[in-house]
This record gives sequence, C-alpha cells and structure tokens, in this order.
Amino acid sequence: MAEFLTIGEPMAVFAAENVDATLVDAANFQKYLAGAELNVAIGISRLGHSTEYASSVGTDPFGKYIIKAVSDAGVGTKYLDSNPDFWTGFYLKQRVSHGDPQTYYFRKNSAAANFNSGNLDKIDFDGLKIAHLSGIFAALSDNDLAVLKDLNQRLIQHNVTVTFDPNLRPALWSSQERMVAVTNELAKQANVVMPGINEGEILMGSRDPEKIADFYLQQSELTQTVIVKLGPDGALIKQKDGSQEVVSGFRVDQVVDTVGAGDGFAVGFISGLLEGKTLREAVKRGCAIGALAVMSPGDNDGYPTPTQLADFYKQQAALS
Repeated sequence: MAEFLTIGEPMAVFAAENVDATLVDAANFQKYLAGAELNVAIGISRLGHSTEYASSVGTDPFGKYIIKAVSDAGVGTKYLDSNPDFWTGFYLKQRVSHGDPQTYYFRKNSAAANFNSGNLDKIDFDGLKIAHLSGIFAALSDNDLAVLKDLNQRLIQHNVTVTFDPNLRPALWSSQERMVAVTNELAKQANVVMPGINEGEILMGSRDPEKIADFYLQQSELTQTVIVKLGPDGALIKQKDGSQEVVSGFRVDQVVDTVGAGDGFAVGFISGLLEGKTLREAVKRGCAIGALAVMSPGDNDGYPTPTQLADFYKQQAALS
C-alpha cells in the first residue's frame, strides 16, 4: 500500500547544455524525466516513502523511457498505463545563468491528456495518507479536468488529505479567465492550498501573502491551511483558526535552474507531514528542498536523500 498518490503528465525534457543560448541556437541537449506532479512523487520516494503515480503514456520510445525511469526512481507504476493511440509529451528547456529558463512544450492531445477515467477504479485508497493535485492536469483537456474532479471526490470520501498546488501554465488554457476560475474552484476541494505569491496575484489580485491566504481559507470549509510560497524569503503559513507565521527560506550561492523549485517545496512539506512533523517543520523542509532544487539542472535532480537533506541542514547551520 502506498502512503502517497498523485496524478499528472509525465514528460521527457531535453535541457540545453549551452548556457544562455536560445532554444533556437542551442546545439546540445540532455534528456531528463519531468512532469510537476511526477517530480513530487520522485522526491517523496527518494526520502523513503511509498508512492504511486497515475497517468498514461504512449507506446513510443519516450513512453517506454518514462515507465522505466519512474520505476527506477522507486515510484509505483500500478496506475501508469500505456496507450498506443496517443503520443507521449515532451519539451525543450533552456539553460540560463540566472532567472527562469525558456521552455517549449510538445504535449497537445498526448496520452496523458486522454487519461482513461475508468483507471480511477483501479486505485487502492487503503493506507493512503496524502494525495497531491495540481492545476496542470486539469489544464490538459476537459477529459482530465473531469478525471481530476472525480479523483478529488474519491479522496474526500476516503478521508485522504489533499494538497493542491495551482501550478499555473497559461499556455495550456484557452484563456486566463478560465484558468483562474477553474483553478480556484479546484482549490476549494483541497485541505491544504499552496500558491506562490506570483500565482496569488493572478488568481485573486493581490501580492499580499495574508490576503492570498485569507482568500483560499474563506472560499472553502475543506481548506484548513494555506501556505503562500515567497521564494527565497520562505513561506507564510495561515490556518483556519487565524493563526499564522512566516517561515524563513534558505539562500543559495548559485541558481542553476528554477524549474522544479515549487515541486521541491511540495516534496519537503508533504514528506514532513508523512513523518509527523509540525506544520512549521514541514514548511521549513519545503524551503530547504526548494533551495536544493534550484542548484541542479534537471527538474528533480536536486531533490535529496535523507542523508543529503541532513547534510544541507548542517551546512546551513554552519553558515548562520
């Protein structure tokens, strides 16, 4: 039985090795495994927890690579199927010396966008403690939005804690208005909502962390905790009872790649909850793994083992 479940689109990513070259000019690329929700599953598995990942890939070489790589990462593949009628998504990613890299996606009408809703019947909810959902899967197709809503209701019925990351991808939506409306509606079904401060501005019109937290706490009885990610400054925790605190972040010497930082935060936070940590301790771990993520080129390469995480804490303590 798995402790953790997520659903999303797995992809192969080709990351440029030529620093600061555009995707047009870059000549050399390295293949990695990617996908926001999959990143979270890999990170949680790397910290020693049992995980399952639900999705669909094609029978093409990318799909076969993903199934092998997911299994090699220790993530359960019982709910990861192959569909010969559709292809596997992939994308290109720039390598930059600072800032966010340019990306270009090839994922329209992918196997994941055509996920078979009947596969939800295969999921064993016994023993599941936390499920992590994201706005990306909902953006892939109307089919996947319906699947996500169905899965969310099943999780609620089985008393599984649901965490939700908006993970806004405007290019996947027909309009910003629809993206905002659907994402905020999905957030209502989560026990924990984890927006970034930039996402908060898009989704509810403010960059004030407290106002962002209040918006999500007030729109749903199910939502008990909101964590607003503040980048290097850490995160604000606010709960239904009005209690709140800011947890400081970690500074890093060099940012190699910002992609995967938000998913790294989710890895730290969720794994902390699975291990019985306090909210503050879990958020602090989220900040730590987010910092580790930006120091590596792959989307999830920087996610640590328990030993590597302990070493990072020691290094940070020595610097303070």
